[in-house]
Amino acid sequence: MNSKHFFAAFFIFLAQTGLLIAQNSSGELSKDQNTYRISSGNKNLQLQFHSPEVFRVKTFWGEQPEEQYSYMLKQQAFDLLPVKTTKEEGSFTFETGRLVVKVDQFSLNIGVYDTQGNLLSGEDVSDADGGAYQDAETVGAVKTLQPDEHFFGFGERMDFLDRRGKEVELNVGRGLGRPHIIGAYNVMEANYAPVPFFMSTKGYGIFFHNSYATHWDLGSESNEHLSFEADGGELDYFFMYGPDFSKLLYHYTGLTGRSPLLPRFAHGLHVGTYSGGTWGHEEMTSTHYVVELARKYREKGIPFDVLHLDSTWRMFGENGGSGATTFEWRETFIDPESMFDSLYAMDVNMVGLHLRPRFDNGKKLDLLNQARDQGYVYPEEDNPGEFVNFFDEEAVDWWWDKGVMRIAEIGAMFLKTDEGSAFGRKANESDKTGPRTEEARRLHNVFPVAYAKAPYEKFKEYNSMRGMNHTREGYAGIQRYPFIWAGDWPSEWQYYGPVIKAGINIGLSGVGYWSHNMGGFEHDADPELFARWVQFGMFSPVAHVFGMDHPGYKEPWNYGDTAEEIFTQYDKLRYRLIPYIYSTAFQQYQSGKPIMRALVLEHQNDYNTYTVDDQYYFGDHMIVCPVLTKEAQTRTVYLPEGTWYDYWDGTKYEGKRYYNIVTPLDELPIFVKEGAIIPMQDAVTYDNKQAYGTITLDIFPGASSSYRLFEDDGVSEEYMEGHYSETRFQTNEHEDGLEVLVGKAEGSYDPGARSYVLKIHTETPPTQVQLDGERLSPLDAAAIKNGQAGWSYDVAEKVLWAAGIKSAKEEIRFEIK
Repeated sequence: MNSKHFFAAFFIFLAQTGLLIAQNSSGELSKDQNTYRISSGNKNLQLQFHSPEVFRVKTFWGEQPEEQYSYMLKQQAFDLLPVKTTKEEGSFTFETGRLVVKVDQFSLNIGVYDTQGNLLSGEDVSDADGGAYQDAETVGAVKTLQPDEHFFGFGERMDFLDRRGKEVELNVGRGLGRPHIIGAYNVMEANYAPVPFFMSTKGYGIFFHNSYATHWDLGSESNEHLSFEADGGELDYFFMYGPDFSKLLYHYTGLTGRSPLLPRFAHGLHVGTYSGGTWGHEEMTSTHYVVELARKYREKGIPFDVLHLDSTWRMFGENGGSGATTFEWRETFIDPESMFDSLYAMDVNMVGLHLRPRFDNGKKLDLLNQARDQGYVYPEEDNPGEFVNFFDEEAVDWWWDKGVMRIAEIGAMFLKTDEGSAFGRKANESDKTGPRTEEARRLHNVFPVAYAKAPYEKFKEYNSMRGMNHTREGYAGIQRYPFIWAGDWPSEWQYYGPVIKAGINIGLSGVGYWSHNMGGFEHDADPELFARWVQFGMFSPVAHVFGMDHPGYKEPWNYGDTAEEIFTQYDKLRYRLIPYIYSTAFQQYQSGKPIMRALVLEHQNDYNTYTVDDQYYFGDHMIVCPVLTKEAQTRTVYLPEGTWYDYWDGTKYEGKRYYNIVTPLDELPIFVKEGAIIPMQDAVTYDNKQAYGTITLDIFPGASSSYRLFEDDGVSEEYMEGHYSETRFQTNEHEDGLEVLVGKAEGSYDPGARSYVLKIHTETPPTQVQLDGERLSPLDAAAIKNGQAGWSYDVAEKVLWAAGIKSAKEEIRFEIK
């Protein structure tokens, strides 16, 4: 069914189910199927309550609201909640049990209160006309701005964290203009993945469900009001109540979808390559280069699991040049199928290819001509078009069958979908703009979502496993398809910090899986910058190394021995941490809470966290503090409330304070929360898709705490149906010592029997260690680390090692006295 037929059928469905309501008389309330409507003149307000904390507001100036298929929402219809309604003099009140919503009968201005009567958001603004408005094609709303109210979200922003007092434009694309340093490299205009959603420290959030370009003013014009508006469409937004940020993200991702789990192996290292020849050096590309690159990683013992070939694998076509895709291999690639076979024989778990969303004609294939003849490209004003019409299911099927299958059937397992912003906007690599119709303006921001959705779903079915797609641009809902990278930022210190901000902001906007080109993308990297960026990269949600600098290409051995050593050290550490990272990813799937978290997400009442844009939580227990200054000997860190330990040497710090930390080049400042239990696996060089072997629990005691280790088969979607297990670890401090409980594996997945090794940071040597009431014998630390039952205390490191073996369905208890 094409998009036109789908929209028509969808509209008929709404009419048949009673969701289209005749316009009521002025100032009166009508209800149909839990949809409430109030009209005043030609202005209409429609309310739908999705839960006690979430409701939808539509304001329109016609007989009926628009009904468009939404690429932003995870589904097209939601269950609606009946609420208590009352009419008072001049207003209507809606009570949900968690919120009280008051609507003025004549102005239709909205006030939202908590159950204690505190105003969360209002529209009776003293210094401006408050409420909903329409001006030609523009629609918007003006709302109250409260003292000490601050705002977070808005997608992958590289400029600021706290938006109070600022304006923001949301429209997919990077900065334009030359020279690049003030155009494409303008971090103020970087908009690869904007998200029209914010969270307020007053405990509410707003998701503006409109795909046109939007403009937001969060107190720049006035200290008394905020506003948001779109260049077209309707005033359609969701209001949600937390009051904490974690709950707001849960609500937002409940509407737009949560990140499905990547394959477990995709939580390891992703390597990108230009196959030996970036743009201008295409003649140097070869299948041999790709195979030898993988072999070198393996020979050096540098772990990695995923590989992608970037743009120069394919012939650049007659019409679109490097900005389009012919699906025709460059002649320098001899026997690509054999290349894929060789890579998979070296235990590379997934290999993919880069492409762009426009068809082109090559030397042998004329897919652009064929697609135009079939009507499978999106038409443009002065030509039949080049962009695959990803809004049309038939066009997607044809693109898959005639294009993508040419690479899938010989070994490609995913795509890197680039340049989604060029639909209706000037492309990065040319002066092409694509379609510029009014409908294209409406679809511009959601094109990247439809673009990523197509290969994600097609490859998921073809590979008979979880989907994976690597994309650059996005909008609300992109987290469903499921991860983005931060774009092509140069290998310079000035861009390193803004990329970190981008990751923190996108996590505050519902996107949990996020990556960047560690070391930077364009230009040669300073070896020190490469090392520092790599440390951050290995503690990012997705670890991805790739660059176009010829001949370095961000391959770690090209930046000196020290940089390579640091790369290898942190890559190996990441692989040991995969049980922790993967368990955090499952939390992300359940709750929408990202792997990489702004400090303010956990401490929204701590003003000190509002401007912390170069530190972040990595999961529940770690705070990571990248070093952003060349030759820095120290950096200042802020540790929030609680007690914290230096991950490397165990130094103890009290929270809600600033510290000056010494920063040797090989040391990324990491701090671990008191009570942390961090599960780690043994060292591996790739994911063998088997259950973990020995698990080491890195424990920082000082408070009773718990942690749940998530495990499943790592590749299927059966976890969505409950086929997984969780093992609960519990620490309890007593007057006479510490108790550590390793619980049963609860659930249908059987991880088997294994050893559990405790690594407990304690300054006090134990007098005895018991396992299930029986004394363990002191042993050599090396034997303990290998999983042999016993204990050992390292006086220099102040670490107690202990180990015991358990099956999946039993629990064991360590007692340290």
